[in-house]
Amino acid sequence: MPQAQRLMEKGRASIQPARSISKVGIIGAGQMGTGIAHVVALSGYEVALSDLKKETYDRSIETVEGNMARQIAKGIIKEDDREQALARITYAPDLEAFGDCDLVIESATEDEALKHKIFAALCPHLKPTALLASNTSSISITRLAATTDRPEDFIGMHFMNPVPLMELVELIRGIATEDETFSTAKVFVESLGKTTAVSEDFPAFIVNRILLPMINEAVYTLYEGVGTVEAIDKAMKLGAHHPMGPLELADFIGLDTCLSVMQVLYEGLSDSKYRPCPLLVKYVEAGWLGRKTQRGFYDYRGEKPVPTR
Repeated sequence: MPQAQRLMEKGRASIQPARSISKVGIIGAGQMGTGIAHVVALSGYEVALSDLKKETYDRSIETVEGNMARQIAKGIIKEDDREQALARITYAPDLEAFGDCDLVIESATEDEALKHKIFAALCPHLKPTALLASNTSSISITRLAATTDRPEDFIGMHFMNPVPLMELVELIRGIATEDETFSTAKVFVESLGKTTAVSEDFPAFIVNRILLPMINEAVYTLYEGVGTVEAIDKAMKLGAHHPMGPLELADFIGLDTCLSVMQVLYEGLSDSKYRPCPLLVKYVEAGWLGRKTQRGFYDYRGEKPVPTR
């Protein structure tokens, strides 16, 4: 039985969902899609996971297996939990495979045009009662919903990275999102053991509206020579008790994603304080996107990360 139903039976769900969710589709088997598949399958739901390349899906499953092994070692889950969760995840070779899903979460690259194309191709294959969600970290939910055949059944469901560890999920209603869609999404997220924060549909929502300008300012601090990569990260870890320095965090997020969010803020709010730092743009143009490309503000190709500036 999916955990959402168990929560309701025990009276712990804050609101009643309007629709039942048993199977969840996830589009994109990258860092975020992999983490979402992990927690959704572990919570008792069937998962259909897709990506353009089967090898990306295979790597995703390897990552899920490894992360669950660490959870076993820490006593968080048992071996049976891992085996059952992995058995619930199946490969979706095409969008037709989402036809029996109750909820589909889009977790593709933070590119609005790409997301529009995905939703346009996906909607004809969905059953009428299926809900749609986007894991976008910054793009307007109202605009994304308007490109679908079900804007009232569309919601923003922004998971934090890394998904298995982070407690928060931002829920964002578009202008057309119905109450029953919101209530179903909220209970679903709570069934994953997550806490929700509700954001209005403004550029970058809550977390990234605050976090990314801080990272961008750290890049400006580096760009203007105020401090080195090492000094900036040390200052914020020891001086502000941040668990990661802002440049280290940028590499973890992905510099292309950081730039995309800053561009959404800059264009959406028309305020010069959100102008992406030219150095951030240069790193992205060079293909130095952080951990996923082995180089960003740090070089990860050796035994120990080394600052690149």
